Amino acid sequence: MAAAQDYDDGAVHSQPVDGYDPNYVPDSAKSFVVHLYRHIREKNVYEIHQMYETSFQTLSDRLFKDTPWPSVDAVAPHVDNDHVFCLLYREMWFRHLYARLSPTLKQRVDSWDNYCSLFQVVLHGVVNMQLPNQWLWDMVDEFVYQFQSFCQYRAKMKNKHEQEIALLQQYDQAWNVYGVLNFLQALVEKSMIIQILEQEKEGLEQFTATDGYDYNGGSNVLKVLGYFSMVGLLRVHCLLGDYQTGLKCLLPIDISQQGVYTSVIGSYIATIYHYGFANLMLRRYVEAIREFNKILSYIYKNKQYHQKSSQYEQILKKNEQMYALLAVSLSLCPQVNLVDETVNSQLREKYGEKMLRMQRYDDEAFTLYDELFSYACPKFITPSAPSYVEPFVNYNQDAYRLQLKLFLYEVKQQQLLSGVRTFLKVYSTISLGKLAAYMEVDEPTLRTILMTYKHKTHAIDSEGKIISNADIDFYIDDDMIRVVESKPAKRYGDYFLRQIVKLEGVMNEMDRIKLD
Repeated sequence: MAAAQDYDDGAVHSQPVDGYDPNYVPDSAKSFVVHLYRHIREKNVYEIHQMYETSFQTLSDRLFKDTPWPSVDAVAPHVDNDHVFCLLYREMWFRHLYARLSPTLKQRVDSWDNYCSLFQVVLHGVVNMQLPNQWLWDMVDEFVYQFQSFCQYRAKMKNKHEQEIALLQQYDQAWNVYGVLNFLQALVEKSMIIQILEQEKEGLEQFTATDGYDYNGGSNVLKVLGYFSMVGLLRVHCLLGDYQTGLKCLLPIDISQQGVYTSVIGSYIATIYHYGFANLMLRRYVEAIREFNKILSYIYKNKQYHQKSSQYEQILKKNEQMYALLAVSLSLCPQVNLVDETVNSQLREKYGEKMLRMQRYDDEAFTLYDELFSYACPKFITPSAPSYVEPFVNYNQDAYRLQLKLFLYEVKQQQLLSGVRTFLKVYSTISLGKLAAYMEVDEPTLRTILMTYKHKTHAIDSEGKIISNADIDFYIDDDMIRVVESKPAKRYGDYFLRQIVKLEGVMNEMDRIKLD
């Protein structure tokens, strides 16, 4: 078994930072909140985006690297005590706290309460503002992350003292899985985003064309939060191991096309990562390979434009994880023809040797599947409350171990079929008796193996249709096995593009050479 994932969220108990005064607001921080408040009132999305993406990070690095931002009570007088703005500020405040420090249990609960208040305003109040898609995505993303983080924290019961346990029992509704799912589902339903996307297909809406923004003086907040909540639901269900339901939640978004989810790179990567992983666990390997290839190709071409982003490290981490998942998918379903040459080249460089060993279907291959899955899978959670009866035990890795066990059970079944594909690749026709002799089994056993192979190379898609993952197919005619191998269409585009890039590189080098 590979080493289990490190689910540690860092130290649980964070003491007040020396020298931090929550009521002290530096002039630059005061100027930031005043200008941000003004731009939100004026619906100046461009300026809001610049302040949110750049100014907030710059000030955090310069003034609040190891401390929280000033408390909301300290900044409220500078923004007319505006209730909605204060909720938005606290959302950013807690996100900064989670990123830079270790939240206490009380802070985790306070963050939950703030999200409840914020989403209640969006769902039941009148929100007349436009916010950047990046911020709205970050809200949903952080909401799910903090839920995941709380579940992991709560599951580590072994070293908790009595006060913590008493607080957990007192705030038993905080980050409750039903509350999290209900908020996300309510945002989807109240925003009517599913109907909007349906109307868009008929040419009656312009949601995607405008990136979700409202240019008629309205608000984009509810609609875009509802849209991103579908991705949030996919992510939560993947964390719970319910892949079928997760993919159903994403059905209204056509991921074969560009959409609002592709307008924010974090959203794009999270969507395809969880979509691909869910398909991998449901044995829809072709779909997983196709989508991993698409996003990895996109990251390869565009990652240099995000080097200054605060999310750059996360982009690189997810990139590496998806290469590992692609290696697993291709080892279980060898369809290299679905992968672009640039992605395939990177894949061979990273996992070429391991993939060759994984094809052997022995104990070493089994260990490699374990290793790659453990590295690349989501941080699964157990959403139920712990037992408060001593002795206390940690159960934060139980969900991960269960998913790993299910995955390796599937791999083990595939190992039993290791010889079939090898022979079917060699022969176009072969008798049952001859193949049985080669595989050293009797004919009834061979028929069972062939039926199992058929079953394992087919899956059911989201529409209930049976789809094939196999690059070769066969049928049995009396006692003869007849093999049908699919021949992929040759693709010349990648080759020409690579040669063009090489030629441009050579020409640039030649331009730099100064001739005497």
